[in-house]
Amino acid sequence: MTYLLIDNSNTRTKFRLAQQDVLLDWQQWLPTCDVSVQSVRELTRDVSFDAILLCSVVPEKALFLRDAFAPALPFHQVSCESNMPLGIDYPLPKQIGADRLANAVGVVQRYPVPAIVIDFGTAVTFDVISAAPAYCGGVIAPGLGSMNEYLHRKTALLPLIELAEPEHAIGKSTQEAMLAGAIYGYRGLVKEILAQLTREIGEDATIIATGGDAALIAKGVTEIHHVDPSITMEGLRFLAVENL
Repeated sequence: MTYLLIDNSNTRTKFRLAQQDVLLDWQQWLPTCDVSVQSVRELTRDVSFDAILLCSVVPEKALFLRDAFAPALPFHQVSCESNMPLGIDYPLPKQIGADRLANAVGVVQRYPVPAIVIDFGTAVTFDVISAAPAYCGGVIAPGLGSMNEYLHRKTALLPLIELAEPEHAIGKSTQEAMLAGAIYGYRGLVKEILAQLTREIGEDATIIATGGDAALIAKGVTEIHHVDPSITMEGLRFLAVENL
C-alpha cells in the first residue's frame, strides 16, 4: 500500500509518499495559506496512492485537506486516539498537537528512550518521551523565524534578516548585531530549557532536533545528540501503517 502523508503546520504544508517500511522520494509542499481543495488536488494529480494520513495543527485547513480526498480514499487524521506505540501520560490528551504526537512516535521508532525531541518551526516545541515509553508533555516557545519577523514588524529601523551562523558576537552593523542576538540568544534559550527538562527527567535522555532551524541551532548546542529532518514523516509513516 502507498500512503500520502500530509504534515499541515502553520507555515508550510508538506506532502510525502510512503510505503509500509520506507519514505519514498516524492515530496512537495505548499504555503499553508494557499492550501485549498483545488491547490491540493493540483499538487497531487500526477501521483497515485491508496490512503491518506493527515497531521494538522490548522483546523480550518484540515477541512480542505479532508475534502480534497475523502470519501474516495481511506483517510485518517492523527489525534490522541490514534493507534500509537506509546502511552500518553498527560492530563488532557486532546490538547496535544498532532505534530507533537507524530514526533514522539518517530522518536520511539528510531531512538532510545527516554528522549526529548525539539521541533524548530513557527513555534519551537520540546516534547518528552519517558522510558515506558509514554508521551509526558513538554515546552512551547516562539520559533526563531517568528521572533525575527516580530522584531522587524514592531520596530521602525530593524530589518528582516536572513538567519545564518554569526561571524562574531560583537556586531559591527545593525544586521550583524541582530544576527548575533538571534542565534546566540536562541541557543541560550534552548540550552536552558533542555537543562530544566533533563533535571526533571532525572536520567540521561536522547535529544533529537528536527525542523527548519534545527541544523543551524544544533551547531552550537552540544546537548543535542541527533539532527533528524525526517523524524516527523517517519512518525506519520508508522501511524499510517497502524491506522489505515
